[in-house]
Amino acid sequence: MTIDRAFQIIAVILAGIAAYFLWSGNKDGAFVSAVLGCVAFFLSIRFQVKARNVEREAARENEEKTGQGVNNDPTASGP
Repeated sequence: MTIDRAFQIIAVILAGIAAYFLWSGNKDGAFVSAVLGCVAFFLSIRFQVKARNVEREAARENEEKTGQGVNNDPTASGP
């Protein structure tokens, strides 16, 4: 299990806890658990993006070392 998957699971659990607190009338507990669930969700997104950036950087360095590779970047200028 990766860290981003763990944060996703925590976010779902905290969303369920927030729903329970809201159902039971504890609005302060619902708010706190909902905020913590949002934090866990965005941390999972952060770890996913960080992993993708590491993979892209490794691929870019590999292309520079071998001198191969096609520029597939649609934002790059030039022919």
